[in-house]
Amino acid sequence: MAANLSPFRHKGLSFTPEQRISKNLTGLIPHVMEDSSKQCERALKMIRTRGTNIDRYLYLSNIKNQNVDLFYSLLINNAKELMPLVYTPTIGDVCLQYSTLYTRPEALYISIKQRKSIKTILKNWPYPNPEICVVTDGSRILGLGDLGVNGVGIPIGKLALYTAAAGIHPEKTLPIVLDCGTANETNLKDPLYLGLRSKRPSVAEQQEFMDEFMAAAAEVYPDMVVQFEDFESEKAFNYLDRYRNTHKCFNDDIQGTGAVVLGGYIGAVNLSGVPIEEQRLVFMGAGSAGVGVAKQLVEYYTKRGLSEQAAKDKFWLVDTKGLVTKDRGDKLAEHKKYFARGDNNGHQFRTLEEVIEYVKPTALVGLTATFGVFTESVVRALKASVDAGGLGRRPILFPLSNPLSKAECTFEQAVTWTDGTVIFASGSPFSSFTIKAGDQAITYHPNQGNNVYVFPGIGLGAILAKASRVTDNMIYTSAAALAGSLNADEVHKGLIYPRIERVREASIIVAREVMKAARRDGVSQLPEEQWLTWEEWGDPALDKYIKERIYDPKL
Repeated sequence: MAANLSPFRHKGLSFTPEQRISKNLTGLIPHVMEDSSKQCERALKMIRTRGTNIDRYLYLSNIKNQNVDLFYSLLINNAKELMPLVYTPTIGDVCLQYSTLYTRPEALYISIKQRKSIKTILKNWPYPNPEICVVTDGSRILGLGDLGVNGVGIPIGKLALYTAAAGIHPEKTLPIVLDCGTANETNLKDPLYLGLRSKRPSVAEQQEFMDEFMAAAAEVYPDMVVQFEDFESEKAFNYLDRYRNTHKCFNDDIQGTGAVVLGGYIGAVNLSGVPIEEQRLVFMGAGSAGVGVAKQLVEYYTKRGLSEQAAKDKFWLVDTKGLVTKDRGDKLAEHKKYFARGDNNGHQFRTLEEVIEYVKPTALVGLTATFGVFTESVVRALKASVDAGGLGRRPILFPLSNPLSKAECTFEQAVTWTDGTVIFASGSPFSSFTIKAGDQAITYHPNQGNNVYVFPGIGLGAILAKASRVTDNMIYTSAAALAGSLNADEVHKGLIYPRIERVREASIIVAREVMKAARRDGVSQLPEEQWLTWEEWGDPALDKYIKERIYDPKL
């Protein structure tokens, strides 16, 4: 039957008469023959008539389970419309309901009770030699908290973007959820919950399980790059530090988020009219993403001649208790200590408003997963502190939390409260916003600081360079490459990220520069003769090499 064909080999109504005969499909599919554009047109009509984004997600998942090339043709050619359905913001709702929505396995589900069988489970994956794996334990999904095994939707969605944005072949992707139980009472009481119905064990036991998983993955798939995703902050930093020098791995929440924000920040500083030496940044949110982003931005300043201390002094981090200081009186989490201020003269600042009044920042970054925390008074205070520096200066405002229900403010609010001067980037997509003034209409275009601009290129670059590990320099280089990937039209419109429709072009640039950084750092295992050839012929030769090795759906 047609339904028994592998989704990687299914062409739907694009099968030729000869293929239909050889595969015994005659009569099992409609007689009509269609090209890919007609199949995509039909699918898009179906998607656009569904009532909810969950319905649209399920329909797209059904297509992926039957006809992989059609799924990726749709996603690549309609990135702006469909990426929000495949990943954020829709994926958050999918994860909340995953145990109810489940119909078929889409990942590897490895329970802490199966520790002796990890290698066997990895070998059970039906597609040989995966090149990229996204793994989560579901302990901190987006801004939604501990969702346990339901967090598996994140690796599934993320790997779809690795393919759509960077052309890593879908057969070479491996989503994994490590089930250590959950602290989520709703899930524990749900009779349909698919995960272990128990609280998480000690951090030490989860660490042992992770050690065993990483060792097994390196043994079974020695060429595979592992991307950590949505582990709670302390574990996220710990695992990255523990494995980064011994395994091919990186953490997208810490390093990918940092790189994509840095890529946008480079452009924002250029547009802001505020000199580098006068830039001051307040971060609302001091978890793994907030600290990861801030550390990447510190590197931006050290590469421009500042000492590490002078660069670090440009950052003020705020959490739920106020400004992070060394003498606040509470026990700071390890990852917060790097940015803890010691120059507050004993004074504690408990609210974001107080911090802005004290710091007079030029940029405000939000990674709080708290909707509306950037209030009108906060945003207007940011603008006032920038305006006080002189004419023609613009505030930088990055409300980066996902999904939209967790965004610190909306694009419309940011434009309105700054009288249109804001340089804005968000984590989730907002629509353009038009203000009418008499006969004139001004349209403002938002930027989305979506990690999809960097992590696919980092992964692809690490794979193609045969990198033995992912270095800090490779991550930083991805940000600089992203900042340099805008075309003339995007620069003219005042954008700081490429249009999402150009994400594949941007990913090739990012992958190329990541490969070169791997070589500079001595971690590329490609033959030196190969590099010498590319040096002779330049970037076009390396771009050609990359393009020849990426997946392009053929229907």
